[in-house]
Amino acid sequence: MLRFAPSPTGDMHIGNLRVAIFNHILSKQLDEELLIRIEDTDKKRNIEGKDKEILEMLTLFSINFKRVAYQSENIKYHTQMAMKLLLDKKAFNCFCTADALEMDRDKSKEEKKPYRYSGFCEDISDEAKFNCNAPFVVRLKKPEKNIKFKDLVKGEFEYKPFDVDSFVILREDKTPTYNFACSIDDMLFDISTVVRGEDQLPNTPKQIHIRESLGYDREINYIHLPIILNFETGKKMSKRDNSSSVKWLIQEGYLPAAIANYLILIGYNPPVEVFTLEECMEWFDIDKVSKSVAKFDITKLKYLNREHIKMMDELRLSKILGYADADLGTLGKIYIEECDTIKEIKSKLTAMFSTKDTLEGFEEEYKLLKQCMLDAPYIADFNNLKEYITQQTNLQDKKLIIPLRYALTGATNGPNLSEIYPLIKNYLGEIIK
Repeated sequence: MLRFAPSPTGDMHIGNLRVAIFNHILSKQLDEELLIRIEDTDKKRNIEGKDKEILEMLTLFSINFKRVAYQSENIKYHTQMAMKLLLDKKAFNCFCTADALEMDRDKSKEEKKPYRYSGFCEDISDEAKFNCNAPFVVRLKKPEKNIKFKDLVKGEFEYKPFDVDSFVILREDKTPTYNFACSIDDMLFDISTVVRGEDQLPNTPKQIHIRESLGYDREINYIHLPIILNFETGKKMSKRDNSSSVKWLIQEGYLPAAIANYLILIGYNPPVEVFTLEECMEWFDIDKVSKSVAKFDITKLKYLNREHIKMMDELRLSKILGYADADLGTLGKIYIEECDTIKEIKSKLTAMFSTKDTLEGFEEEYKLLKQCMLDAPYIADFNNLKEYITQQTNLQDKKLIIPLRYALTGATNGPNLSEIYPLIKNYLGEIIK
């Protein structure tokens, strides 16, 4: 089983989505189930409703999952495993105060050394612990030997005991820390492969150490995906980058298919540039994912978005735009030459169907033309329409074309009216008003 483990603490960002997509692809290729595990043990940071939003987002991107689990439901198992480690003398109660630990950190900073736990509480006798009423955390003793593992993308890694340290597995309120809860849950659900961002790489030796300390010997394959940088700044995408939010991209009119296409494309050299999630199953190879950081280029995403709009069925596109007519889907594709997103195309159609009272610089011409069209019979051919208006109003050249374009589209420039008119002629009663 594979797992995608988001936290309900904010909007899903593109790094999370990329991890989810890669988990989805691998689960299909390995013929294993994909578990969605909501990591909700940090109650202070959880945002109500974000879990449902995450699941809806995954469904929107056609990421298949059969099971959803909430980490908070496994608290009793986390506690039991911590008790086992304490009984086996592989973990210990730590009574060090926050002030004392802060002093140690300051001392390490002054000495320009990395901070590590001093080990002060590691050898406290059971009797002393029993007689101590102070609050405590539970720490796992640091490993006795180096921890080695192979990442399927980034290669071999080795961490010394000093690197891992004696870290906290249960907080003072006896809730599990991230690494401990994550490790126990991976054991409980028999996870075979972990795909996540490389910012999680330092957690891997700690999670391996937790499982080994509990006698769990199944080897888990790890894949840490390179971080995504802002193309313009070269810095890690942050919450301040609107384009890092998947929700924002969807609201701006980027298609899920195009976003998925792009997130697979960056850091990979596929046989084709434009593809669907289903199509990439045939050639995607996790071993060929680049070890280097990926760069998010919104211009490239716009190009892919246009290509996916072009590939879309006209009736489906029409429904996405808020209508139910293949002709209006075809019209949307005409506007793709000057629009990058669904939102931009929709704004063109909204302007087309909006009330248009006058046109600056052509007030009299527009008034005359509009009344003429309101009184006109149904005319199927665009050239015949122009001839009819000229006969009725004597308007010609730009005094005809500019007001006519504005009356039909709500804009004074754009695609050829001869292409647009056949697609909207049945809606003139709604457009000319």
